[in-house]
Amino acid sequence: MVKKRGFLTIEELAKKVENEEIETVIVAFSDHFGRLMGKRFDAEYFVEDTAKRGTHGCDYLLTVDMDMEPVAGYKFANWDLGYGDFHLVPDLSTLRVASWLDKTALVLCDLENEKTHQSIDIAPRSILQSQIQKIGELGYGANSASELEYYVYEDSYREAHAKGYNELKPMGWYIEDYHILQGTREEKFTAQARYHLKHSGIAVENSKGEWGLGQHELNIRYADILKMADTHTVFKQCLKEIAETLGYSVTFMAKPASGQAGSSCHIHLSLSAGDANAFAGDQQLGPVEGSDIFRWFLGGWMVHTSEMMVFYAPTINSYKRYEDGSWAPTRIAWSYDNRTAGFRVVGTGNSLRIECRIPGADCNPYLAYAAALASGLDGIVNKIEPPDIFEGDIYEARHLPRVPYTLEQAVDIFETSDFAKSAFGDEVVEHYSHFFRTEIENFHQSVTDWERKRYFERI
Repeated sequence: MVKKRGFLTIEELAKKVENEEIETVIVAFSDHFGRLMGKRFDAEYFVEDTAKRGTHGCDYLLTVDMDMEPVAGYKFANWDLGYGDFHLVPDLSTLRVASWLDKTALVLCDLENEKTHQSIDIAPRSILQSQIQKIGELGYGANSASELEYYVYEDSYREAHAKGYNELKPMGWYIEDYHILQGTREEKFTAQARYHLKHSGIAVENSKGEWGLGQHELNIRYADILKMADTHTVFKQCLKEIAETLGYSVTFMAKPASGQAGSSCHIHLSLSAGDANAFAGDQQLGPVEGSDIFRWFLGGWMVHTSEMMVFYAPTINSYKRYEDGSWAPTRIAWSYDNRTAGFRVVGTGNSLRIECRIPGADCNPYLAYAAALASGLDGIVNKIEPPDIFEGDIYEARHLPRVPYTLEQAVDIFETSDFAKSAFGDEVVEHYSHFFRTEIENFHQSVTDWERKRYFERI
């Protein structure tokens, strides 16, 4: 495999700082929405101090809404506790050049309690690390890939905001799925994205047009699951900031427009045992030859789908994507190489993997991957059998269980799930239930364009 460009050791960073090739280091972590939060450091100071000692941030960052307003009702941080600090600990294995920014490097952090230096359990990266540890105790690692879709527009973010995000001009004007000519029109953005991802430590495979107008997909190589969650996070930041620089806009909304395809984050996942794929085997499951581990992991992942749905589909908008005949899955079933299935099994032997097509592009990768691991782990431990394979058009299989219809329904299931509490702990379930309910409340208090168009004159 070609050595990845972009990653830095602290010694390599120090050399680049000395040569004035790097002047700024972004020190950041993922919040609940999957956004990067943190600080920009003078590169010399980072090398001399922050790389070793870390830094601090206000703990309200794990309790704010999308508009950065502190939200009441959290036990973790609130006005009564005074909104103190937590400790940002740089994970130097994530240190990389951010080639899309001028003379800048980027490092991701874990969060610790400022006083005890214990991991903050509700932080998204901590939640995933906990599940990785549990699967590791059984002797397995996990490999994964995020297959992200997004829409690109000719309008800048500022212009889109001024328009109320209405009447935006997509880069493509007809369906471009695999279409080279239409994809060429987007190369002014996509070529830059491929280049800067590659030069920032993210190994690129390919890009292609998707089903919507101006919808695209840029695929990256699989990696171990924590590295992929980090990569997914940096990927989104990179594409948004490239768009900002070029005067365009890109969105990872699950469903940016009615009548258009939604944007997904198909999760490809397999377990490893040493250098081998633990899913490979000779046991027959429909047309698939796999191991008991494969079968039980699939069974656990499927049976806990509804309980974990808030981590796959975390916004009000997420649930608009689940529309029959839209390439998004609506029912919980598995099949082999069938894009109507929520769980599409692909590959053979060492390439055998499960592609979960349920998460949207708006998911937080740390939470989505944690949900997948926790569910599959339960399947292995309790030897949960998957249902029979389904062959044919799953959209027409109305007898199969459906994914939840709304975020509100999904939170109700998550909040009362004994499995969720045993997998993540009561504190995590309570914290995130409040987080998602806050999002629901904000929506219910808003007036939408749909309401104005429907009621302004005719009611």
